[in-house]
Amino acid sequence: MSTAAPAAHAAPKPSTGDRLRKIVQARETGIILAFLVVLAVTTAINPSFLFSKDGWRDLFLTPSILVVLAVGQAIVIITRNVDLSVGSILGLVAYATGRLFVDTGLPVPVVLLLAVLLGVVLGLVNGVLVAFAKVPALVITLGTLYIYRGIMMSWAGSDRINASDIPRDLLSFGTSSILGIPSLAWISFLVLGIGAYVMGRTRGGREMYAIGSDPDAATLYGLKKTKRTLLAFAASGGLAGLAGVLYVARYGTISSGAGLGIEFEAVGAAVIGGVAIFGGSGTLFGAAVGAYLLMTINRGLPILGIQDFWQRAVVGILIIAAIVLDKVLRERQHKKLLAERDAA
Repeated sequence: MSTAAPAAHAAPKPSTGDRLRKIVQARETGIILAFLVVLAVTTAINPSFLFSKDGWRDLFLTPSILVVLAVGQAIVIITRNVDLSVGSILGLVAYATGRLFVDTGLPVPVVLLLAVLLGVVLGLVNGVLVAFAKVPALVITLGTLYIYRGIMMSWAGSDRINASDIPRDLLSFGTSSILGIPSLAWISFLVLGIGAYVMGRTRGGREMYAIGSDPDAATLYGLKKTKRTLLAFAASGGLAGLAGVLYVARYGTISSGAGLGIEFEAVGAAVIGGVAIFGGSGTLFGAAVGAYLLMTINRGLPILGIQDFWQRAVVGILIIAAIVLDKVLRERQHKKLLAERDAA
């Protein structure tokens, strides 16, 4: 007598309550609420902060460059690395873009493509040193931060590129809007959408999460750790190059101080947005929301009468709180897994 194999039961679909609970517990939800609270309080004190033409425009325009940088930074951090050179890459690419317009007369699309490619090359230098020299990314990118900035300062000196040197079409794009939202913000949304799809829906993106979660296990499973590390740094460099182009479009004037210090804001945005500094978890959407929260704090706290020192202190407290929370959540998850294993 033959025995029929038991039918496989499909996993039960999550209920609406389960979905809501997952949304409420998500790290991004807390960051969104914090952003809305800061926005609401500041607007209540000064309604023009939001309810004016410039207020609405600045809400989206001010974070746009940082969002692009934060997306690239999040990709690198997810692989358990960090890129401190993105501010210097932004500045160097921005100045190179201006010099190309001044010295060559090349068409705008060609210059923009060369600018992004320069960012990719500079990012790959970081990736090669991290992947093959086996030196921590913090050390490598801290070094290239100063090297790239030194190259720019040596090249630019006391010279600067003026708005009159930049093609009018590019400057017009930097100040234009589509459906009431600045064009630069739309570019940042596009970058975020593409990045989120790659990290969440493609094999390469999932492998980056796996590498960041447990590098040794990823090596044992035969994942292409070196390739993914190179791609992560190339993406970060390329997006920093794109941010340099957006900087030119927005400001027109480029000096040796372009992008100075913004690398720490990019790291802060990613970490505050829930990207674990230890790698392996977090989303690009969270990093983008973190960028919006940081920029809104920077714009809003002066309206509340808070001094510059305390503005920086608030950002520092948020970063420390995010790292501590991530560590607590990781330890709790580890204990839960151990308890489940012992109970099995």
